[in-house]
Amino acid sequence: MREIVLDTETTGFEPESGDRIVEIGAIELINHVRTGKEYHQYINPERSMPDGAFQVHGLGDDFLKDFPVFKQVGQAFIDFIGDARLVIHNAAFDMKFLNAELDGMGLPRLPYDRAIDTLAIARSKFPGSPASLDALCRRFGVDNAARTKHGALLDSEILAEVYLELIGGRQPTMSLVSQQEGQSTAQGNWTPRPRPEPLPSRLTEEEAAAHAAFVETLGDGAIWKTGG
Repeated sequence: MREIVLDTETTGFEPESGDRIVEIGAIELINHVRTGKEYHQYINPERSMPDGAFQVHGLGDDFLKDFPVFKQVGQAFIDFIGDARLVIHNAAFDMKFLNAELDGMGLPRLPYDRAIDTLAIARSKFPGSPASLDALCRRFGVDNAARTKHGALLDSEILAEVYLELIGGRQPTMSLVSQQEGQSTAQGNWTPRPRPEPLPSRLTEEEAAAHAAFVETLGDGAIWKTGG
């Protein structure tokens, strides 16, 4: 099962007001394990930065102006995520920005039901408790010391750890083999494939004969005779 954990940074809160994506960070999981494949891109928003927006990085207009605009990198992002499920904290926010950018390119939108919202999962599991990414790091003991400033790729890495804890720990399916050696159900639970050839019996001919003789002594009502 392939999943992409992702985060975006933006100039503000509403794409309808002209806000744009300025950074995307995404990492790949296969069967809940990081593969090392990742996508990271700074993006020129083609607009000036409002006070307090991207400055959380200590970066701003001068830094972003030399990076490509979304239309130049959008297809590469779509190619990276493929048809994988998307793991996002507060998915509605990131999805509306991604879809606004895809609309501008004339590309198909990402369906909202394709996203796994870790914020919704956290609120369901821990009602009434803080559900921010930092709060969940504290709850699960995830090290976020490097998160002194927001950054899409760093937040994706941290979110991947939080996500695994939310769904039951670092080995939620207790699967220690690769996907190629088994199969995943629609719910993502690993199940073994049937053996192409049955294992040979470990009984010797003498043991089999002794068992048959013992069964004969039990009479016609023995379950070994009536069970088929």
